[in-house]
Amino acid sequence: MGHTGNLDYPDLAKYGTLASLALLLVGAAGTTLGAGRLPGWELTLLLDLEILGVLGIVVCPFLFGVALPLLE
Repeated sequence: MGHTGNLDYPDLAKYGTLASLALLLVGAAGTTLGAGRLPGWELTLLLDLEILGVLGIVVCPFLFGVALPLLE
């Protein structure tokens, strides 16, 4: 058994994807609601949240659902 034998990959894939979806939704809602009222650095932060959310939605299921279980 590998050194990652105690990880629960389905839960990591599910909760990682849900957390990434939450990042995407918070970033999109903040960008939409604060478009004319927020300073530039806050809009940049919200855009970064959206980008991280999209990347997490793509990477988490592949990483924890496919790649790591096969490598163990």
